[in-house]
Amino acid sequence: MDLKEVRKHGQSLWLDFMRRDLLTGGGLARLVKDDGITGVTTNPTIFEKAIAGSTLYDASLERHLHGGDVTAAQLYELLAIEDIQQAADGLRPAYDASNRRDGYLNIEVSPLLAHDTAGTVDEGRRLWREVGRENLMVKVPGTDEGFPAIEQLIGEGINVNVTLLFSRAACDRVFQAYVAGLESMLRHGKLVDGMASVASVFVSRIDAKVDPQIEARAEAASGDARSAIRRLVGKVAIANARLAYQDWKARCGDPRWQALAKQGAAPQRLLWASTGTKNPRLRDVLYVESLIGPDTIDTVPPATLEAMRDHGTVESRLEQGVDEAREVVDALSRAGISLDTITRQLVDEGVASFSSAFEKLLVAIEAKRQAVLARRARRPIDDARSAH
Repeated sequence: MDLKEVRKHGQSLWLDFMRRDLLTGGGLARLVKDDGITGVTTNPTIFEKAIAGSTLYDASLERHLHGGDVTAAQLYELLAIEDIQQAADGLRPAYDASNRRDGYLNIEVSPLLAHDTAGTVDEGRRLWREVGRENLMVKVPGTDEGFPAIEQLIGEGINVNVTLLFSRAACDRVFQAYVAGLESMLRHGKLVDGMASVASVFVSRIDAKVDPQIEARAEAASGDARSAIRRLVGKVAIANARLAYQDWKARCGDPRWQALAKQGAAPQRLLWASTGTKNPRLRDVLYVESLIGPDTIDTVPPATLEAMRDHGTVESRLEQGVDEAREVVDALSRAGISLDTITRQLVDEGVASFSSAFEKLLVAIEAKRQAVLARRARRPIDDARSAH
C-alpha cells in the first residue's frame, strides 16, 4: 500500500522513532521520499533504547567529553540535540512546502519536570534556543502543572507538542492554553501566523488499560449482559479519539478561535499517538486505519508503519460511527467502569514510565562516561610501559 494515500484524506504521517543510523544511513530521507513521512516524534523511552541500547552514540559521547567534565544529563542533551538538528534539517523541505504545517521534529522536556511548571518553562526555553530550528516542537506533558507552562511557552513563540493526553477534557484544556498563548503573543505585538502546536492523544494505551476491566466485568455477568459488555473490548480507545475529534471541530468554530484564525493562526491539530496495537488479538493496524481523517496527524512506530505498508487500507474513517462511539462510552459507564479514572491513571503511569526510562538512560550514559574517563586515565600508564 502506498502510504502517501493517507495525505489525500487530510492526515499527515509522522514517524514515532529516532536513532542515529536512521539519519546517517539515509533511512529518514527514504521514508520522506517513499512514504510521505513529514515529521518525527521522540520521547525518553525512544532515546533510552537508541543511546543506551547501541554503540551508535559512543564516538560522539567521547568527543563531547574532550571539552571537559560533562554530566550524564548534559551528555544526553548534546547527543539528542545533534539528532534533532540533523533530522530537523532533513525535514525542512517538508516544513517549507507545507507552509509550516508539517516538517517538525520533537524534543521532550525532562519527564522529571512533569509536575514543575517553572522548571518546564525554563527547560523548554533552553531547548528551543539550543536546538535553534524553526521546525522544532518542544514536548510538554499534559499534567496539571504542564498546562500553564504550555500557555507560557506558546506566548513566547515556542512551538509545543502536548504529550500524554488521554481524556477529552484534557484536550480542551490544551486547546484553551494554546488560544491563551496566541492571544498573549498578539497583545505583545507578535505575529501568530508562524506558530504550530499539536495535542498528542494516546490511543492504544487506553484499550490496554480498560480491556482487562471489561473482561472482568463480563466474567461477573451472564447471558446477554455478558455479551454486551464483552463487545466493548478493543473499542473504547477509538471511540474516545473519535469523540475528541468532534470536540475539536466544535472548538474550531468558537468565535474566540475564529478571531485568532483571522490573524493567520493555524489550529492546534490532534495527533494520534500510541497507535501501535498492543493486544495481539486485535488487527495490528487497527488504530491507524480507524483514525484517518482530515486535519490530523498520526505518529506511527516503525513496525506499525511496515504493517500498514504491507496490508493496511486507507479510508477516511475518523468520522464514521460517531453515534456508536458515544454508545460505547455510555455502555462503559453503565458497566461501572470510569473512563475519567482510567485516563487520570494513564497520565500518572505515562509520567512514571517516561521518568523511569529517562533515569535508566542517564545511568547508562554515566556508565559509558566512566568507561571513557577510565580509558583516558590508563593511557599515560600504557604509553609509559610501551616506551620501556
